[in-house]
Amino acid sequence: MRAPRFWWQSSPSLQAHLLRPAGILYTSIAAQRMRRRGEKADLPVICIGNFTMGGAGKTPTALAVARMLDAAGESPAFLSRGYGGRLRGPVQVRLKHTASDVGDEPILLSKTARTIISRDRPAGARLSYEMGATVVIMDDGLQNPSLIKDCAVAVVDGATGIGNGLSLPAGPLRAPMDVQWPAVDAVLVIGEGGPGQEVTEEAERRGKRVFQAWLGPTEAARALEGRKVLAFAGIGRPEKFFETLKACGATVEVARPFPDHHPYTASELAALRQDSETRGLLPITTEKDFARIAAVKDAEPWPNLTVLPVRLRIENETGFRNLILRHINERRLRVA
Repeated sequence: MRAPRFWWQSSPSLQAHLLRPAGILYTSIAAQRMRRRGEKADLPVICIGNFTMGGAGKTPTALAVARMLDAAGESPAFLSRGYGGRLRGPVQVRLKHTASDVGDEPILLSKTARTIISRDRPAGARLSYEMGATVVIMDDGLQNPSLIKDCAVAVVDGATGIGNGLSLPAGPLRAPMDVQWPAVDAVLVIGEGGPGQEVTEEAERRGKRVFQAWLGPTEAARALEGRKVLAFAGIGRPEKFFETLKACGATVEVARPFPDHHPYTASELAALRQDSETRGLLPITTEKDFARIAAVKDAEPWPNLTVLPVRLRIENETGFRNLILRHINERRLRVA
């Protein structure tokens, strides 16, 4: 779905107020669900989630955590619901799988560490343990109570924060903040902005650790300087992708936003390709979109379609790594 603009206004709009009665029921169900007692896994579980719907940077954060744990001698395994894929799991993501099988995010995650997709999170954790993983990294699932988390990090987009502060469908929150705050151990704010600062201040008042990070392109993006591009993206906030391209020095002549996790069709891709060729523009998209495009049946090869890889940079990376390792070690000491 494409998030409505009124979700991200600093105060509730008329549309938000009209949807509040529907949100009361959703809020009640979500709050009750989050208070359920989950199952304890056989190995530590680190959850990378967010308070709201839409893209805040969970997947790049999960990848950064995996690299940290690998450097610390751990053997991490990603655990994902596999949103957008047809397989229920638990199953390990293999080269034979496409985004239509397991979802776009697991395809990206599997390039860094073994990745399990499972609608049943405890079953996915059990498979991770059986395969020899020492730590599970949940990509999303903060509001899912089925598995006890040993450390939960809420990723926040600094430009949007928690939007108007209301729960679905009146706002972007997946559950009321009073229910979500006790579920998190730390907050990672990606990018700058007033909304993110407000979340930072509230987190600090509640005694939560707060870390600052930036999501930016890799060195390969230097080749985009001065290039005229046709950019398209089906992610939580396509505008972030377009702004990143401009920051790289590219001229975004055409910007085509699609809903998050948009399932492209062969005809849509053919139209985008024709438009880029007619205008003489370089076609460019995100890594997540490219994973879904690769799964489109009957789509013609698109050899010059370019992907913009991004990577997370954490300001106090040492402190962030130590926080996660401390929770892992505390879990092991409790079990020993």
